[in-house]
Amino acid sequence: MTEVTGPARQAGLRERKKAKTRAAVREHALRLFREQGYQATTVEQIAAAAEISPATFFRYFPTKEDVVLQDDVDVLTMAAFDAQPAGLSPIAAVRAAATATFAGLTPGELARFRETTEMTLSVPEIRARAVDEFTRSIDVLADALARRTGAGADNFAARNLAGAIVGVIMAAVLPAKADPGSDMFEAIDAALAHLEAGLPL
Repeated sequence: MTEVTGPARQAGLRERKKAKTRAAVREHALRLFREQGYQATTVEQIAAAAEISPATFFRYFPTKEDVVLQDDVDVLTMAAFDAQPAGLSPIAAVRAAATATFAGLTPGELARFRETTEMTLSVPEIRARAVDEFTRSIDVLADALARRTGAGADNFAARNLAGAIVGVIMAAVLPAKADPGSDMFEAIDAALAHLEAGLPL
């Protein structure tokens, strides 16, 4: 096996260090939110717990709300989507990617995903910021759908489908606030299956 050296090795080390710092910031932030509440926790407190400066915090997360909203699930799901067989329809590929992603998460990661989803639904500041995150998710998914189908950039149909996928997932997840014991991942799969069937009533 060839050893990676020089600039490529340094770049890899930097990326791993950045990922480790980002994960640490998020872990400390969620702990503080649990201990003292979201509103009572400041960026300065999160930065101090993670042993970084507030300026460094903002290099990783544009806002305090983004600590809750930004995770690796979207990245993992898009990677799983790109890996799906070409013969699958776009919605079937999204459904398979979501299933594979959730199946690959550790119990701790699953618990953290449920926790951040519950916070997104219950904390007004995070809910407001989530609109921007949903828009970003539609953009990312529309690009992936366009690549998969060979459509051009900003393809109307790809963006419409991306919006529908994000919409049915939101519709499945929102009731979780009223029923914390429900299986969120089963609900997401059922929502995607319903969309795949043409949304029959």
